[in-house]
Amino acid sequence: MHVGHPDRLSPDAPQISINLTEHARLLGEVAPTLTALRAEVGWIRQGEIAKPVREIAPVSVRIQELALQCTQQLHDLSVSRYATMTGGEENLAHLVGACSQISLAATLCNLAIHHRTEIPLYEDSDPTPAASRDQLRRAGDEMQRAATTYRAVAVRLSRRLAWAASWSQDQHTIAGDSAATLPAAATTVAHTRALTDSAPAPCHLHAYRSLLEVSCLS
Repeated sequence: MHVGHPDRLSPDAPQISINLTEHARLLGEVAPTLTALRAEVGWIRQGEIAKPVREIAPVSVRIQELALQCTQQLHDLSVSRYATMTGGEENLAHLVGACSQISLAATLCNLAIHHRTEIPLYEDSDPTPAASRDQLRRAGDEMQRAATTYRAVAVRLSRRLAWAASWSQDQHTIAGDSAATLPAAATTVAHTRALTDSAPAPCHLHAYRSLLEVSCLS
């Protein structure tokens, strides 16, 4: 392992076998999920947030659950052959940042709850929902950034898998065509040799034989 690159695998490091096609699908589902959660947070932000726990806690829990799922997937990808693919290490670095943004969004939602529930605790607390709305706005911004990252990483992995499948199919096609042409080529060579062996002697050999016959008769 190299300092500063904790997820870079050495050639001898064990790698977990995973289904990259399935992981590409999972990566692609994160962005739409974040978009839906962001819309829900935005809808809550527009209200008075009179019941902060009831209004914000459910979406906060779902954001935290998504953060845990993304972190687990990040771990699985980091210990698989994905980490050794071209661009894999860079994509993992982007996913680390996106996971942090999703976790931060969940924390900001909890802070929004706190700002609305601290009113009876502190005399100088803001009785308006302004602070909570600001926290929810920041949570939405973090989820939007994370969604952009996940969308880009998912597209890159899907394209690479499609290219790999196409390349593999082309290799099989080329191999099949080569195998089919080998018997034909061998037949052509054998036929050419047969024709050469049965061909009449060159003209200068015929002339030499005629000269010998004339010499003998004389």
